[in-house]
Amino acid sequence: MTMTANNAIPGIDDRVPTTNYLVALDVDGTLVDHDGVMSDGVRFSAQAVVGAGHEVIIATGRSLGAVLPVLTQIGLQRGYAVCSNGGVTLRLDPALELGYEIIDRVTFSPRTALTTLREKVPGARFAVEDAGGNFLATSRFQDASFGIEARGVDFHHLLDVEAVRVVVNSAEASTDEFAQAIADAGLHGVTYAVGWSAWLDIAAAGVTKATALEKLRAQLGIDRSLTVAVGDGSNDIDMLRWAGRGVAMGQAEPSVKSVADEVTSSVYDDGAAAVLRSLL
Repeated sequence: MTMTANNAIPGIDDRVPTTNYLVALDVDGTLVDHDGVMSDGVRFSAQAVVGAGHEVIIATGRSLGAVLPVLTQIGLQRGYAVCSNGGVTLRLDPALELGYEIIDRVTFSPRTALTTLREKVPGARFAVEDAGGNFLATSRFQDASFGIEARGVDFHHLLDVEAVRVVVNSAEASTDEFAQAIADAGLHGVTYAVGWSAWLDIAAAGVTKATALEKLRAQLGIDRSLTVAVGDGSNDIDMLRWAGRGVAMGQAEPSVKSVADEVTSSVYDDGAAAVLRSLL
């Protein structure tokens, strides 16, 4: 596993403590529905919080290319974004050539997880985000969360890739069967979260949205009591626990709601907008 030395985030200057909120926002199931649509209410509320000067940070399982359109929608041009479930952190600045730069990337060897899961998950297909931001995938596996088109490769090609994110999906297993297969796999040395469908995201050991957000919080000088996080998935659990105010979406599973300080309305009822408006 590789990561920045001394847990420092390059590109962040020393700053005086602030009274602004750090607002960490999940994307799918929080800012956008499961068709990828962001309502006007959510968009306008997010833009207002950004405009008020709060430190809004998108924190998502999506990879870089799939995050950028969301940043544009909410008007976030300066600040930070956490991608790939904490594996990649961006600094946003319109003065940069691309409008952003990668300031932290955590990689790991996917070999053990991939070989274990191939045996345990029926009909599994795999995709790996490598250290260069490319996606390699088996069985013509493509997904909007990759942000780019994955290049098809043989399974064995994935084993030696320096990975940031590994995605496992099954078209054959039910959600319950898939979750049981993952449990039976007994994965070690990685961090993983099972999605609301037969979907698994894997990151380096100890890496979550929360670990990336904590690095940013500490170096931005924002008190933990001023942190707010909103999310709906199992990959948001650590983030909701980490935040001073953790808010679960109304459609979240009971395991997610149980760790939150409060529960808002569902994504289809603009639950995120209600939380964002409360910060203005």
